[in-house]
Amino acid sequence: KDIHLQINKGNIKNLNINKYYSNLLLETTDNKTKEFLVKKIEKAKWFKDCIKRRENTLKQVMMAIIKFQKDYFISGIEQDLKPMKLANIADIVNMDISTISRVSNSKFIETHFGTFKVKELFSDAFRKDNGVVISTNEIKHQLKEIILNEDKSSPLTDEKLSELLGKEEYHIARRTVAKYREQLGIETAKLRRKL
Repeated sequence: KDIHLQINKGNIKNLNINKYYSNLLLETTDNKTKEFLVKKIEKAKWFKDCIKRRENTLKQVMMAIIKFQKDYFISGIEQDLKPMKLANIADIVNMDISTISRVSNSKFIETHFGTFKVKELFSDAFRKDNGVVISTNEIKHQLKEIILNEDKSSPLTDEKLSELLGKEEYHIARRTVAKYREQLGIETAKLRRKL
């Protein structure tokens, strides 16, 4: 199955050098005006090239991510999301990690199973007891599910959450549970209590 990438440019028009100024450059005999126009037109061309390069970089990075996470983009199932670091994509496209971070930051991806932030595709690896390597996003998803279904009059502590995840083969420390819970924007057990 093939996956097609389409960059959404919104309603951005193509950038072009204003004809008035390029014609003026050809027609003027005044050297100062000529010098001024050459500088400004060069700057405009440079800006246009930067926008083009930015678009190409985005395309390259997104193509690498799609290739890396092909199974996930086809199925839309969290378990198919492979652990993927910025460094993995940086190696594939031969760019700096900071470039990958900048490109994937505050960008969204629309798929057949929903729209989400590109940076949500990046996660660390976690090795289960049986040796299978999964994405930490899978653990976060499981954690979210447990908390959603908890008894709100007696919410689960991070310690208890760590214990329950251990039964699911995700042996993670209480402090890691706290870290994941905070990343998910979920409050502590005390603040989740509803009478």
